[in-house]
Amino acid sequence: MDPIRLLIIVFTAATAISMIRVVIGPTVADRMVALTVASSQVLALLVLIALRERLTFYLDVALVYDIFGFIGVLAITRYVSSGKVSS
Repeated sequence: MDPIRLLIIVFTAATAISMIRVVIGPTVADRMVALTVASSQVLALLVLIALRERLTFYLDVALVYDIFGFIGVLAITRYVSSGKVSS
């Protein structure tokens, strides 16, 4: 088994675990951290797939995904800090 395929499997499992934490996280802060971690893991998966398949298109998708992920985290943080969500 090549190392990139092994890393893809590991990151996929870690992303699944992070998403479980998003669902069962006891506080909003726990859920936000888990969502940020899962987003980073998906970004790493896209880069690994780009390396494995030798397609630069996936790197473009990863860049756009990262930009929208950052904007989403900022929006969620602003919503939570406004006091509309109870922890």
